[in-house]
Amino acid sequence: MSITLYFLRHGETQSSQSGSFCGVLDLDLTPEGHQMAAEFAAAYQGHEWDAVFCSPLRRSLDTARPLCDALGLEVQKRDGLMEIAYGAWEGMTQADVNRQFHDDYVRWLADPGWNAPNGGERGVDVARRGTAVLDEILQTHRTGNILIVSHKATIRIMLCSLLGIDFGRYRDRIDAPTASLTIVEMTDRGPLLRRLADRAHLSEALRARPGT
Repeated sequence: MSITLYFLRHGETQSSQSGSFCGVLDLDLTPEGHQMAAEFAAAYQGHEWDAVFCSPLRRSLDTARPLCDALGLEVQKRDGLMEIAYGAWEGMTQADVNRQFHDDYVRWLADPGWNAPNGGERGVDVARRGTAVLDEILQTHRTGNILIVSHKATIRIMLCSLLGIDFGRYRDRIDAPTASLTIVEMTDRGPLLRRLADRAHLSEALRARPGT
């Protein structure tokens, strides 16, 4: 039996509704975000989980909590799973960033793998810390199902690392909407993408909500 990694993005926040940059800002889930977490737990509490690893930010912890509470699972917090730091762009809309930091914003859009938001992190920096967590998981768990609750950019960057996709294209090649689940099986021939950005566990009303 191989190990299977389940990457779950946190539920809805005010920032995911507005589209503003939210990295290290420690936002709460919206009421709908809490419902997303509850619906994920209801759909997946029948799975056999070997471990749950989670970003220490509240929006991720609150997304993991319903499942962990239902099954008595321990949440293992890892700083390496935190969202990319957006520096001076935190809390700003893309339009505002484009006005105030135009040249840097254009460079970041062209290659966010090697260009950082002003005072923030590059994609390659997130890849290093995220990969360190994945290495820990794969060294300590040889089989079973592992849930990893994290953030939009961080999940996409870790997937690029696993699947051999250029970090600079993480915003263009992989989607991770709120409360979506991506599944990667670690086989003898390497990582195999089984499911991408799945939201079938959510009700139709929640799937229809705007936001990224």
